[in-house]
Amino acid sequence: MYRNCITDVAGIHVGQVSDHQAQTGCTVILCGDGAVCGVEVRGSAPGTRETDLLEPHMLVDQVHGVFLGGGSAFGLAVGDGMMQYLEEKGIGFDVGVTKVPIVTGAVLFDLHMGSYQIRPDAGMGYEACRQASQQKISEGNYGAGTGATVGKVLGHEQAMKGGIGSASITLDNGLVVGAIVAVNAFGDIRDWQSGKIFAGAREKETGELIDTCSYLKQHFQTNLAFKRDNTTIGAIATNAKLSKAECKKLAQMSMNGLVKVISPFGSTLDGDTVFALSKGTHSADLNLLGIMAAEAMAIAVNRGIQGAQSTGGIPSTRDYLGAIE
Repeated sequence: MYRNCITDVAGIHVGQVSDHQAQTGCTVILCGDGAVCGVEVRGSAPGTRETDLLEPHMLVDQVHGVFLGGGSAFGLAVGDGMMQYLEEKGIGFDVGVTKVPIVTGAVLFDLHMGSYQIRPDAGMGYEACRQASQQKISEGNYGAGTGATVGKVLGHEQAMKGGIGSASITLDNGLVVGAIVAVNAFGDIRDWQSGKIFAGAREKETGELIDTCSYLKQHFQTNLAFKRDNTTIGAIATNAKLSKAECKKLAQMSMNGLVKVISPFGSTLDGDTVFALSKGTHSADLNLLGIMAAEAMAIAVNRGIQGAQSTGGIPSTRDYLGAIE
């Protein structure tokens, strides 16, 4: 059954836990007995776990889970809960006395939403694993997207709601590439087909959406050094058989989709990170996979924003655009 979700890739399960009162949460991606994994970190303020292991020259060639979480660096504790769950299931790198799960992940900054004292922790990571399935994920204010916001050049008060989204591209030969992404960008969000901005910073007096790139060119004296509460984090999965080096390249190519819909993308104020998972036996040209990954990622970003709901005084696209048109 086609779900238009990363779970269309066989062997990929996703679980999410959300604390809607504290406005934070986590999303876990489980890979069964393992998947080859690569990563690309494009932003300059990342919060990550075990990404060094994913470099092509490192020894371990598979991971057993990936997490996306809120809570800034505190949220890295989600990985501890995942490791506990996977060890209990007998999943991991066999070291004789036990199996050590290889868990990697990334976090975003959502501490200004809800309660900064409540962050995703090991318990939340464990519960997300327990709930993981191949069902279509809930999009918008769920998991790592619960407290996400976008368009913050004019400050948090004039931003809009971000969220988590997923999409997949499937070819007639059975090749599948899926994407999942939590959108918490400094920049604006554009429609992946028309290029029109439909979420981002809002002008205080008129309520109109501004173009962040144009704004910065007109206000070149603006000091942005302190605005480090942004990050778009996500993952690509495919049923094509790839090496670690090829997975890294796929993660890089998938970011072409983010460049298309997030403006600006990969700034010094963001910690943008994408993982790429290979779990399958299909043969495919890496360039074709990169095209599919970029498209899936762009659609997933749009779906995450379109599925979001207004909360904590931060308006969503579907509420706000209806109000100002």
